[in-house]
Amino acid sequence: MISKHVVFSAVFGTFLAAAGLPSSVMGEDQDPAALGKALSQATVSLEQGLKASEREGKPISAKFEIEHGALQLSVYTEKGGKFSEVIVDHKSGSIKKSEVITDADDLKHAKVQSQAMAKAPSSLEKAVQAAVKDNGGFRAVSAMPESKSGQPVAEITLMKGTEVKKVTKKLE
Repeated sequence: MISKHVVFSAVFGTFLAAAGLPSSVMGEDQDPAALGKALSQATVSLEQGLKASEREGKPISAKFEIEHGALQLSVYTEKGGKFSEVIVDHKSGSIKKSEVITDADDLKHAKVQSQAMAKAPSSLEKAVQAAVKDNGGFRAVSAMPESKSGQPVAEITLMKGTEVKKVTKKLE
């Protein structure tokens, strides 16, 4: 018998691919249980990570991920046409490091995200706050802007334990 976890992982991975999102939204192994467990260590919310990263530029996307076996809060920022990945300490909210994005795939994603945010009259942080408010008990784990029918929206992934929910919020 196929476990619910295997079915969920396959369905969620397919959903991410269809949505054009990198599979790392759920960490290297796309395991919601592992990410859910790791998130219990984080005292900083995605919204706080977005706010903290502002000193490095305009936040254009954010996600909690498991990188090299450890939880990481990564925020892409744009400043003066240059893109950086800002790593925010998930316990203190301070910036651990900021690096210019040079990887071709990451740079491609950053440019698409930046274009969507350029059309947005509101911040990604406000969209995430609204999504969390509308979904009591859930925590935001990623926020990825995109344009749908010419309108900027944020695809926000929420989690409560191992339960995963995707919502779309207009960036208005």
